[in-house]
Amino acid sequence: MTETMTMTMTETEAATDSTTVVGSIGFANWEEQEVSGSEAGPRLARASVVNTFTGGIEAARTACDYSIAYTVGHQGAFTGMELVTGSVDGRAGTFVLEERGTFAADGTIHCTFTVVPGSATGELAGLSGSGEYTCRAGTTAIPYTFAFRL
Repeated sequence: MTETMTMTMTETEAATDSTTVVGSIGFANWEEQEVSGSEAGPRLARASVVNTFTGGIEAARTACDYSIAYTVGHQGAFTGMELVTGSVDGRAGTFVLEERGTFAADGTIHCTFTVVPGSATGELAGLSGSGEYTCRAGTTAIPYTFAFRL
């Protein structure tokens, strides 16, 4: 019983140590290339993307590469790595986000992202955190939330 109480207290303390910011993501460039497969079945693709973050994360041009698995039609899953150079809550530096998401036939996209441990530099050294967004395909400003610790 004591262990459970200690674990719960630690989780609660960790939650109060984090800061949550919001903002939006827009993409400036999307270059997708099919790797294998066909429209009739599963297929793989790669995409190189340039994103812009505004709000709690400020970054004019990121570098992002996605691996995409299309299943039936226009649904599937993706993973990616994104190099972010800019600021978080006013602190400048660079860090890498690992991203995982899904997209549905109705155009809904859901993505979660986590700071790659040890990747942050400058005033962001020691940064940890995670965030998420949900949007519909074609949305030009994608709202995100990001909870972080420094």
